[in-house]
Amino acid sequence: MNARNLRKALSLCGVAAVSAVLFSATAQAEGCPADKRVAGGAGQKMSDAKAAGVTDTVIGAINLANEPVAIKDRTFRLRKLVVEPGGVVPWHSHGDRPAIIYIVSGEITEYASTCAVPILHKAGEATEETHETAHWWKNLGTTTVVLLSADLLHAGGGDDHVM
Repeated sequence: MNARNLRKALSLCGVAAVSAVLFSATAQAEGCPADKRVAGGAGQKMSDAKAAGVTDTVIGAINLANEPVAIKDRTFRLRKLVVEPGGVVPWHSHGDRPAIIYIVSGEITEYASTCAVPILHKAGEATEETHETAHWWKNLGTTTVVLLSADLLHAGGGDDHVM
C-alpha cells in the first residue's frame, strides 16, 4: 500500500471512529414536531440573510470514486462550523447533498421549509438533512455554537464550504 492510499485509509478509519464515538451516545434531535410538519416550501420562508459570524473548517474529505464504494463525483466530507452569537448559516438546500449535523456545544435555531415553527437544536443532539431539507440556521443565544457536519458533496464543485 502506498503512502497516499494508507493516508486515505487512515483518514476513513478516523472519520468512522469519530462518528461512532460522537453518534453512539447522541440523542436524536426532536426535529419538527409532528403536528407542525408541512409540505416543502409551506414552512419557514427562505431567508436572504448572508453568512455571518460563522467559521467553516473542512476537517477531512475523501473522494468516494477512489474507494470501494466507487461513488463517482462525490466527496465524503467532515466539517466543523463555529457559529458566534447572532451568527447565521445562510439558506441552503440539501436537494442532492444529504448530511448529518451533530451539535457539539450550545443551542442553535433552524428555520426549515418543511416546518411551520423554528426548531431548537441543543448540544448532544444530531439531526439529519435529507433531500427534502431546505433551511437556514441562527444562533439566538449568547454563547458560541459548535457543529460537526458530515455530508456527501459533489466532488470538484469548486466550493469546499457550501453550507
